[in-house]
Amino acid sequence: MTAETAPETADLPEGLADIVNDFADTETDDRLQLLLEFATDLPELPAQYTDHPELLEPVPECQSPIFLVTEVESPEAGDEAVVRLHFSAPPESPTTRGFAGILHDGLDGATAGTILSVPSDLPLRLSLSAIVSPLRLRGMSGMLSRIQRQVSERIGKITAG
Repeated sequence: MTAETAPETADLPEGLADIVNDFADTETDDRLQLLLEFATDLPELPAQYTDHPELLEPVPECQSPIFLVTEVESPEAGDEAVVRLHFSAPPESPTTRGFAGILHDGLDGATAGTILSVPSDLPLRLSLSAIVSPLRLRGMSGMLSRIQRQVSERIGKITAG
């Protein structure tokens, strides 16, 4: 990898920066396999949400049915509050599950401020554009924007735009 092709990671939290670099360092033909590993590693939905799916928000930008919810521990801590992410994505949708797995792996347990600072172009930084359709990448953008909106609402932060 040359400096010209290295993805921008300075503005990403460490976990996401590591994931972006892992994808960039992986041969193009092997990147889909790496995405599938994230799909396999996505944790199961906790029982309180399995029993009450109405508590999860759908992500209509995704081609596959995916739902998510954020939990903010001590929301009064504002940007320092710890956030937990939960996703429901069917096993027969490995790309969507993979994107959810990336977001979970890179952001679960991060602070609200960290999550709110993730740039919206994150999906484009994963070096997947050659093997994943723009429509699929838009689905991941939809997941990220919903996570950020939920976190913002839960800590009572008003965001512009």
